[in-house]
Amino acid sequence: MNPAPRPNPVPGPGRSHPGPASADGPPTPGVPSRRGLLGGLLAGAALAAAPALATPAHAGSRPAPAPARTAAPRATRPLLLGTYTSEAGGGTGIGTAAYDTGTGAITPGPVINGVENPSYLALHPSGTTVYAVAEQDAGAVTAVALAPDGTYEVLGSRPTGGSGPTHLSVHPSGDWLLSANYTSGSVAVHPIAADGSLGERTDLVTHSSPPPGPGQGGPHAHQIVTSPDGGHVLAVDLGTDAVYTYTLDESAGTLTEVSRAALAPGSGPRHLAFHPGGRFAYLACELDDTLVVCAYDPATGALTPGPGQSTGTGSGTSYPAQPVVTGDGAYVYLANRGHNSLTRYAVEDDGAALRLLDTVPVGGDWPRQLALSPDSALLFAANQRSSTVTVFEVGPDGTLTGAGDPFPAPVAVCVLPLP
Repeated sequence: MNPAPRPNPVPGPGRSHPGPASADGPPTPGVPSRRGLLGGLLAGAALAAAPALATPAHAGSRPAPAPARTAAPRATRPLLLGTYTSEAGGGTGIGTAAYDTGTGAITPGPVINGVENPSYLALHPSGTTVYAVAEQDAGAVTAVALAPDGTYEVLGSRPTGGSGPTHLSVHPSGDWLLSANYTSGSVAVHPIAADGSLGERTDLVTHSSPPPGPGQGGPHAHQIVTSPDGGHVLAVDLGTDAVYTYTLDESAGTLTEVSRAALAPGSGPRHLAFHPGGRFAYLACELDDTLVVCAYDPATGALTPGPGQSTGTGSGTSYPAQPVVTGDGAYVYLANRGHNSLTRYAVEDDGAALRLLDTVPVGGDWPRQLALSPDSALLFAANQRSSTVTVFEVGPDGTLTGAGDPFPAPVAVCVLPLP
């Protein structure tokens, strides 16, 4: 049986948003609680003592496809943690840590201050800048420069033109930042300068149709990503039960809709992850407790959803949050918040099919976000309500084995392992 969801924390400023009950809290009349109470953020070793960040690549080059999992020399690499800062007892910015690439053990570091409500993080292809949403009524995105010696500089913030941004990603060109405003149901584009800083917004598109799903109250853009071929931008909207495909004008920074995929009414699509082959994506639907295999056509950008598949969590709604795919495309993992578990699927037919294997306890409460290490040897789960990050070793057969004790990380809502 699913454990009884905990009550939502008392709303703070910017918490009363109209809309559906989000998977970040059980369905309630009105809008979802998107944040919990944040304790003090990480403290400890100086960031300068942490391992060096990734060696910069050419900022304008497209990243190579994710490599297959191979044994790598043991080392430590940086880890960034997203959370909330605006409530009483909250933290002060982006948490930092380091993880052992062999054992998964995490060592805490200090906080990158001056970043408001960084509930989702994304790294520039160069490895030298990280971007964070400011999830609040007056939505914003912030750029932070990361130096090889572990020091950092907050480069400033820009408004997203919407409220409650919950996701952002960097276009493979490295020239554009894409963000999704959950509460206002819109997506935004910002130019990225050579130093990683952000320019004024170049576009804002609100999802005005189709009508919201049952009980959804309005559009709620929850994710925006670029397809593996780099030709299209896809925005997942929980409120309209749709995925919008756009082309991005890389000169003007504007979006043009070219296709729209309809999901089952009331399904609440939240996040998708592409298979490395680039022809299929796996879409978590948080309100009807399913994972959907979608075919993707690189020529047209059309996404064609298949039937919803079981999460293996039994009766009730487990609020699936985010799928991730191993670098070799062999396995998919799905975070189930209400069930506090991870579902494991085997990928078959070159990505066209998934076979449910099992579920394993996540070792925390309300796993909101998952991330794989760059070599797919470790899986990290950010557990919002237990304020922990749990780490798993990924076996050659896709099995998950817990790697040590949960790492304390107050109201952990995003974990970003750096290469």
